[in-house]
Amino acid sequence: MSSEPLSANGGSTSAPVGVVLHRLRTEAGITGQQLGQMVRMSQSKISRIETGAVTVSPRDAGRLARALGASPETIAWVTEQAELSQNRLTDMRSATGSIIVSGRSVASTESGGREFRVFQPVVVVGLAQTAEYARAVLLGVHDARRAAFPDLGEIVVAEAVSARVRRQEVLNNPDCRFFFVMTESVLSNAIVAPEFMLAQIKRLQQLADRPNVELKIIPTAGSWSILHLHGFEVIDDGRVVIDVLNTSIITSGSQDVTLYRHAFDELDHSATGEIRPILESYRRHYLKQLY
Repeated sequence: MSSEPLSANGGSTSAPVGVVLHRLRTEAGITGQQLGQMVRMSQSKISRIETGAVTVSPRDAGRLARALGASPETIAWVTEQAELSQNRLTDMRSATGSIIVSGRSVASTESGGREFRVFQPVVVVGLAQTAEYARAVLLGVHDARRAAFPDLGEIVVAEAVSARVRRQEVLNNPDCRFFFVMTESVLSNAIVAPEFMLAQIKRLQQLADRPNVELKIIPTAGSWSILHLHGFEVIDDGRVVIDVLNTSIITSGSQDVTLYRHAFDELDHSATGEIRPILESYRRHYLKQLY
């Protein structure tokens, strides 16, 4: 592990990366605008990095330190600290346990994304849920959280459902690509009445027919190349959203992203794209329950 950097006067520092970069720039007598021109970065971005308003990537941290004439030890230190900072998991839970806050955090993370890889082992992928199905899922999460937050109101469920349905508008963007992997047990988990499960199955088939959507299912009788117990979403190979009962956890750390992209690829390898027979089997199953 690299040691902490030394400032020009020889004093060590345990300050954040942005502060260290600001100190290096000041000691070098270079303005933010001049530094921006040197590394082809806007002055405003440099200012946000120095003040900690944004998390600097390891690549940018190294570029800036090198441009400022930092020692090899300092360059290695700021790069390492930037990597460690990115690898921290951000817990998006609210003080009230609200599912609305969690949903907004996920929507913000998804914003601007172009490639979405989503795995779900228990319920249908959120971007593919019908309104009735989403209501049942979110109500279940809401009720579970009330064990810790008894004052949660019911009205937030309706708002959260509306927000989830609005998030699905991104599916209409032809420039975006979606890769969905679910287990077959998602279809057997009848969390809504048979007529609503039928509507959900129809929705899945409609999505699978879209040119920008690839939907796969891991058959119950199939073999898993990797065992995974919770849902997650990889966005543009740069961010990961991890689902847990009480919150959503978000990370942009390269190690975390690499891990979850590998997990998705392994799960995708275990899945089949020939989903029509599976969907048809469950369609008949729920039809029998109606008649």
